[in-house]
Amino acid sequence: MTNSRLLPYLLIAPSVVFLILLFIFPLVQTIGLAFTDQGGASLGNFRKMVGDINFGVSLRNTFLLVAVVIPLQIGLALGMAVMLQKMEKGRDLVLWIWTIPLGVSDLAAGLVWLSILQDRGYLNSTLFALGVIDSPTNWLSYENPTALFVGIVLAEIWRATAIVLVILVAGFQLIPKEYFEAAEVFGATGWTRFRKITLPLLKPSLQSALILRTVLAFEVFAVVYALGGRNFPVLVGEAYTWMRDNQNDGVAAAYAILIMVISLAATLVYIRLLRTKPEAQA
Repeated sequence: MTNSRLLPYLLIAPSVVFLILLFIFPLVQTIGLAFTDQGGASLGNFRKMVGDINFGVSLRNTFLLVAVVIPLQIGLALGMAVMLQKMEKGRDLVLWIWTIPLGVSDLAAGLVWLSILQDRGYLNSTLFALGVIDSPTNWLSYENPTALFVGIVLAEIWRATAIVLVILVAGFQLIPKEYFEAAEVFGATGWTRFRKITLPLLKPSLQSALILRTVLAFEVFAVVYALGGRNFPVLVGEAYTWMRDNQNDGVAAAYAILIMVISLAATLVYIRLLRTKPEAQA
């Protein structure tokens, strides 16, 4: 009897040890670094962070990326998922093709789009061959911030929309087909079925997708670094700069804490706004 009571705890023990060693301990260490300056407890690292010349720009750029990329990815993935549900043949093949970017690392995705958008990249070569431009355009220069931002947005959409798509496709599989069949019998239009059946029952999957993508979007770095380098500062990029170039672990940790707090706040907002009815009644 005693062994059977201990069995659940023994089964979860490896995951608990894993979390303590690879998450809790580094988190505590990061918090300690962020709130320690010159050997004592201090907010000096946060003051240095806020006083950093690139802090405001990186904060704005990060939020701007999240505000643009996340709605586009959710809308695009939702449309793709609906298309897959309408397909009778070849659905698995199309889904596999659409999820290929999942197998590409962040840095590799950035390098792929760098080969497209750089001075002598495929885009300039194609436009020059068609006679659209007379000379190569530097799309990724600080002198062309709009084009640089659009390039980063396109790279992020190509790279990470598949994550949202997989979550939504899984959510679609959980919706009973009887609901749609009954709605069709009563003459509901496609838009009505989507608004009254699909979206409400897909809300838990949308919540999960939004939380995951938003947290990852606030941590964007490799794609931005590959395409824009220091021409487009973001929060994680500034943490990396303070760690590598400035050799200041404390300010880098302060940036990490800020990113974590923003991500947690966004998660709480999504949980609050997209809670399901049983949660609301509770």
